[in-house]
Amino acid sequence: MGEGLYPLTFEPVLRNYMWGGRRLERLYGRTLPPGIVAESWEVSAHPSSPTTVAQGPLAGLTLPEVVARLGLDLLGEHSRDALDRGRFPLLVKLLDANLRLSVQVHPDDAYARTHGGDLGKTEMWYVLYAEPGGEIIYGLRPGVTREAFAEAVANKALAGILRRVPVQAGDAICVPSGTVHALLSGLVVAEIQQNSDTTYRVYDWDRPGPDGRPRPLHIERALDVIDFGPAPAAPIPPTPVSERNGLRVDELVACDKFVVERVRLAAGTAFAGECDGSTFELWGAVEGRARLEPGEGRPAWPSGAQELCAVQWALLPAALGPFMVRADEGCTLLRTYVSG
Repeated sequence: MGEGLYPLTFEPVLRNYMWGGRRLERLYGRTLPPGIVAESWEVSAHPSSPTTVAQGPLAGLTLPEVVARLGLDLLGEHSRDALDRGRFPLLVKLLDANLRLSVQVHPDDAYARTHGGDLGKTEMWYVLYAEPGGEIIYGLRPGVTREAFAEAVANKALAGILRRVPVQAGDAICVPSGTVHALLSGLVVAEIQQNSDTTYRVYDWDRPGPDGRPRPLHIERALDVIDFGPAPAAPIPPTPVSERNGLRVDELVACDKFVVERVRLAAGTAFAGECDGSTFELWGAVEGRARLEPGEGRPAWPSGAQELCAVQWALLPAALGPFMVRADEGCTLLRTYVSG
């Protein structure tokens, strides 16, 4: 198990929606094309924007092609259902909210499959950067019902029933399907989500779109899927997992779609892990720099050791075997996997 496998990095796919900016260049040294960049799809097998392997023997293949070639060795037993559908289950993005995004909601899997054929969308945000006073829209004010929401839409008063939540760098927010939400201006986030692009826009701040006309809204479908119960806590307090010898692990999000942990390493320390065939792992450096290496006594990977610096991501195949994440300097990483 694990012979010939290695951590995969990808060439990002960029999208230039009207709300984007240039912070990925200014904060992280990314090379960007002229103009605004709103999203960088870092690890994607979505048909609209698949990412391409950047290094090693699989270089040049798209992630969907790697899924077809490696199958369970890539995804693992916990994602067998996704493999049966020919899909990689997750998607990783960086978002630069220079301007506020539209207020939107995502359906669950059942609704999405019967209204378009894609997956539903549960997601989480990890705030990488926030201007002073940074906020998000997260849920509705207490007591808002379906009828009150529809009335607010009809009266162009939706802004008054939205719940605003302050955020800062290092915060984690889980956005289950059915939760009304939006990033507001002055934020850069890493987004880990189901592999879906299904979005129902409910409010766009009464502004024109790029063509000078209002962007379309999806009120009826949004009303079908919004959860009008109390919004979950946000941001989520980290849950300590382990702490020893310069290594600290906190659980940020645990839901039925994915688990996200924050791993902090002091300079000279390491995290020892193993991809044992149950699940792939996604590792993203959000502060500092780290190296991915084979576990002690294991043969070298075909690609050699993989360096990760903020804000780069790597996909570790489920059958990779033992691995080490080493920190030559203090660093913070996000570790994502699918639980059984």
